[in-house]
Amino acid sequence: MRQNSMQQQQGLGQGPGQSPGAESLRPEGLRPEGLRPQGLRPSQDQDLIDPDAVEVLVLSDADRAALNAQASRGLLLALAAQGAMGLAAAVIAGVVGGAAAGWSALAGAGAYFIPNALFALRLAVSVRAGKASPFTFLSGELIKLFATALLLWLLSRVTHDWLVWPAALLGLILTLKGYLLLLMFRRLS
Repeated sequence: MRQNSMQQQQGLGQGPGQSPGAESLRPEGLRPEGLRPQGLRPSQDQDLIDPDAVEVLVLSDADRAALNAQASRGLLLALAAQGAMGLAAAVIAGVVGGAAAGWSALAGAGAYFIPNALFALRLAVSVRAGKASPFTFLSGELIKLFATALLLWLLSRVTHDWLVWPAALLGLILTLKGYLLLLMFRRLS
């Protein structure tokens, strides 16, 4: 047992003191060089990447500000599209199912739109401050999803007398798919 672990630490029995059972421990297809393709020497691994082909993108402050402004406009456009889809769902549900269905669709749309608007505001502020990070995005996304679930639960508890669930779900789904409106008008980049 001790000999096997020593062989694994030494690279599966490489070297002059290789034991006779080391080859049987090596998975089929693996050579002592590791996963390197056949015919390549260890020094050739670095030759595979052409240093002249790699370009480093350097942004000026003006370029960075333009990208931040474009990102903010994209966030606002997405929010506007989601709001429009939520209102459209409320109008459709109101025409088809009556006033209670229209209000239910509006409530379902708001259950997603409100947390999403707060999340977009938080992202826009962090981008402007230069403190945007993957952690900011991930934590905001988790908070948004939790808040949406909480609002839907509250919606079911508070409005159980008049809530029309199919209409509320229609409002929620159409608000979630607000980006489709941007795709239709080719405003999504």
